[in-house]
Amino acid sequence: MSTATAKKTNIYPWVVVGLLSVVAFLNYLDRQMLATMQVAIGADIAELQLSQNFGRLMAIFLWIYAVVSPFAGSVADRLSRKWLIVGSLGVWSTVTLLMGLCTSFTQMYVLRGLMGISEALYIPSSLSLIADYHEGKNRSLAIGLHMTGLYLGQAVGGFGAIFSSALSWRWTFSGFGIIGILYAFVLMVFLKEKRDSSDGAVSSSHGSSVGSKASLLKSFGLIFSNIAFWAILFFFASTSLPGWATKNWLPTLFAGTLSNPLWAGPVATITIALSSFIGVMLGGPLSDRWVRKNLKGRIYTSAIGLGLMIPALVLMGLGHGLVAAVASGLIFGLGYGMFDTNNMPILCQFVPSRLRATAYGFMNMVGVAMGALVTTLLGRVGNLGVAFAILGGVTFLALAVQLLVLHPTTDNME
Repeated sequence: MSTATAKKTNIYPWVVVGLLSVVAFLNYLDRQMLATMQVAIGADIAELQLSQNFGRLMAIFLWIYAVVSPFAGSVADRLSRKWLIVGSLGVWSTVTLLMGLCTSFTQMYVLRGLMGISEALYIPSSLSLIADYHEGKNRSLAIGLHMTGLYLGQAVGGFGAIFSSALSWRWTFSGFGIIGILYAFVLMVFLKEKRDSSDGAVSSSHGSSVGSKASLLKSFGLIFSNIAFWAILFFFASTSLPGWATKNWLPTLFAGTLSNPLWAGPVATITIALSSFIGVMLGGPLSDRWVRKNLKGRIYTSAIGLGLMIPALVLMGLGHGLVAAVASGLIFGLGYGMFDTNNMPILCQFVPSRLRATAYGFMNMVGVAMGALVTTLLGRVGNLGVAFAILGGVTFLALAVQLLVLHPTTDNME
């Protein structure tokens, strides 16, 4: 191999991370904008002035996303992840564009459901592809950098009301939809599937060939016969409760504890997004180094993140004022970033590469289902602050299961 070829080979895995980080940004931006534009959309679509209808619109995405996720992962373990990613981005961007043209609740409801299907295909495909490109010492950092795209998309999506005020909600949806469609063409040219160097087929770390793949039911059976996967599924689901609670209810909580409610949205989104990025940049390299000395290094790094989330949730729920809000958001985001960047790398220690997208699809399904559940439940509780503090206890339980059950024997199960 020539020096130029070797250099290109070393650089391209990071090009993949960069390309997909933009997709991750659009993934969360396009889904999150709706949450902040209820008033603007309701002025044109009267049905959405009712909180009940707006809640249905938010929930349909979560439930469809959850149901489709395991099957999306299974598809990603069998077909080209590049074209699944390109197709997923193209479809949800088209849906986003069309949402700007809606004139009725029914139209928007159907499109929101279609967005749930198309976006569900993305995460298992992208994380599996990045994990295959970064099999060595930088896996957690690579996954984490990609996840920062999600955090940034969530943060920018929080300014949807400002965009809709400046441009109108219709132009906001349509504009970002067009950007996504155009970027899908960029991926067609520059994104490459991970190939096996010996025969040019899809990498054996992604399965040797389509014909040799286990059946769908057999794949599910192999995954769920793995006790470690049940533990991973449990702590992922448990931490999804506070994760989604902060996304969907933290602005509401802060609006009641801050002297100026207008600060609630920016404080809730920006503090967590910023500190999550810092958590990724700390937790990724720490995990990648620690695992070389101790195979539980990734688990310990994730556990540190969960340990930070626990007091942050208590402070969110029981604290008052701007200082408590900012501090709790920063600590929570720091811990969540350290946790989030290690989920796929920990999965790689216990699940063979040919089943990773399927396994992560199940994790996505359960995580989003927990998100829909906690979003509904928090809307019914009398004291939102106490509920957030209780979620700190749930996170402690997830931490205990993670430390007591998971005992890896390799950093990359084949």
